[in-house]
Amino acid sequence: MSAQDRRIATLAGHFRGAPAGEEGLLHAFPTMANSQSVFEHVQQAPEDPILGVTVAFNKDPSPLKVNLGVGAYRTEEGKPLVLDVVRKAEQQLVADRSRNKEYQPITGIAQFNKLSAKLILGANSPAIAENRVATVQVLSGTGALRVGAEFISRHYAKPIVFLPNPTWGNHNKIFPLGGVPQKPYRYYDPNTRGLDYQGMIEDLKAAPDGAVILLHACAHNPTGVDPTEEQWEGIRKVIRSKQQLPFFDCAYQGFASGSLDKDAYAVRTFVADGGECFIAQSYAKNMGLYGERVGALSVVCKSAPVASRVDSQLKMVIRPMYSSPPAHGAAIAATILADGRLFQEWTVELKAMADRIISMRHQLYDALKARGTPGDWTHVLKQIGMFTFTGLNKEQVQFMTREYHIYMTSDGRISMAGLSSRTVPHLADAIHAAVIGAQRKA
Repeated sequence: MSAQDRRIATLAGHFRGAPAGEEGLLHAFPTMANSQSVFEHVQQAPEDPILGVTVAFNKDPSPLKVNLGVGAYRTEEGKPLVLDVVRKAEQQLVADRSRNKEYQPITGIAQFNKLSAKLILGANSPAIAENRVATVQVLSGTGALRVGAEFISRHYAKPIVFLPNPTWGNHNKIFPLGGVPQKPYRYYDPNTRGLDYQGMIEDLKAAPDGAVILLHACAHNPTGVDPTEEQWEGIRKVIRSKQQLPFFDCAYQGFASGSLDKDAYAVRTFVADGGECFIAQSYAKNMGLYGERVGALSVVCKSAPVASRVDSQLKMVIRPMYSSPPAHGAAIAATILADGRLFQEWTVELKAMADRIISMRHQLYDALKARGTPGDWTHVLKQIGMFTFTGLNKEQVQFMTREYHIYMTSDGRISMAGLSSRTVPHLADAIHAAVIGAQRKA
């Protein structure tokens, strides 16, 4: 008799020897194998609208298929990229035998937090010099938003957030689950495929005094439409005049324009006026640390004592949520940020990624122009960052998927980082056919 058979026989003997009625009680317990599941009522959840695109892509056997749904950088060969500077930093960490696998503090690696604040606020930021910034390591940008939302729901007098319309789909889930109700404000103008600046200003003025205003620091997702510096100043004046609280989501610093400082312009403008704000940072895109879940949440306060108390309450949010953050990814980021040589290498690689995306914009525009595709496609050039909001409707997207095996979100957003010189002509053919087809139906 095998060890497994002996265990089964022993267990059966225990049941046979159970007191009267106890065996029946065990059989009747709702989690026993011969009863209906207590979760029988649970409904099948729909696929995530963004991640579900990849699920469908993976099931498609066509050699022509192109995935432009998920926001992850790809090389010209269509492969995921691990930055050389990331590999160097990782090798340093592995070679350091003094490192261990102990728990991190609740707020994460102190050096990482300090350097993250410096990266987004600038080396000479008065807020940092005056110790008015509370920064905690979190689980990438999503974690920063969720921790910030829960802090706001507990400690802010006006727990309502206004989100741009449209915005990253996860924003609409994170804030309500964090206890903060939400409302939209106008942002994108489908007629111009640019910023609805006037509508945005009107909605911010109409929003309650003290409301939280979520702002994309750069490379707005999904539209790729950013305010100009002059428009940012107008936005800042309205928000400060109404004592509203800006909450910046900064997922693409350096990845949009290729310049870390230029992409931090909006955040630094708001911090320079002495007001308070929240800043969510992610290193998924600009360091390629997608799966490492590396991010930071900074709260810029009016004084050092307030920042200290905010830091203490952020710990109270984090501790029961995930206790403490993982160490490896943040250690990679901190190593790069702290070493002048590695930092310089990172900025070169970062600009190369941004430049390739900009090149894809020009190639796509030129390809559409060469085909005589109806419509004005200059927005492909004017938009910035990882994504282009094409203006294609759901029916056209479905046509492109069905006939050309192009995978993208149903709102017409495409990831420029997923394109290559090889796939641009195929995409242009698909867009051209979708637009012509729609015109014929009309």
